Amino acid sequence: MSSQVVHVIDDDVDVRQSLAFLLSTAGLAVRVHDSATTFLQLLQDIQDGCVVTDIRMPGMDGLQLQKRLAELRPRLPVIVMTGHGDVPLAVQAMKAGAVDFIEKPFDDEVLLAAIRSALARHARDSEHESRVSAIGARLALLSERERDVLKGLVDGKPNKVIAYDLGISARTVEVYRANVMTKMQADSLSALVRMVLATAPPDKTPDPGSAPSP
Repeated sequence: MSSQVVHVIDDDVDVRQSLAFLLSTAGLAVRVHDSATTFLQLLQDIQDGCVVTDIRMPGMDGLQLQKRLAELRPRLPVIVMTGHGDVPLAVQAMKAGAVDFIEKPFDDEVLLAAIRSALARHARDSEHESRVSAIGARLALLSERERDVLKGLVDGKPNKVIAYDLGISARTVEVYRANVMTKMQADSLSALVRMVLATAPPDKTPDPGSAPSP
C-alpha cells in the first residue's frame, strides 16, 4: 500500500488541512482537493488509492461524485463523510458503490481504520485484476485445438473422453495437454483449472474457448 494515495475532497480548508495532518502523521500519503470537480479534472493522472469525500459540497456533492466515479474508476474505493442527518445520503452513496461512510464528528482511529481497509481492498482488487489479465494473455496464445482440450480438462473429462469428443487419439490429447500446461505456466492440473476459473465472472461458467485474441 506504500504507493497508494488517500485523496481527500472537501470544500472546507480547515477540514482538508486537519485530515492531511492526521493521515500524513499516520504514515499515509495524502493529496487534498477543494472540490469534486477539481478532483475529476485530475482523475486521469491521479495515483491509485482511495477517496475520502464530504457528502455535502457546493456544485457537485459527494453522492454525485461517487456515481461519477462508479462510471470512470469503478475500482477506486470511496469513503464518504457525513454530517448529522446525512445518513440517508450516505446510504445512497454506498448503494452507488461507496465502501464506507463516517459520521462527523468521528474518532480519528475509526477513520484511519476505514481508510486502511479501503486501501487493502484496492490492493487486493488490483492484484487480482493483474493476475486475470496475465492469465487472459496466456489463454490468447493457445491454438483452437489447445483450447478445445483445455475446455475438456476444465470440464473434468479424462484424456480418453476428450480424445473421443474431438475425434483424435488419446496420445494427441496428451501432446496438446502438455502444450497447454506449458503455455499457461501451470505446474499442475488443479493450478490450470484455478487459472481458468479466475477469469470467469462468479455467476458464469468459464469458457476457455472464448479467450480473447492477442
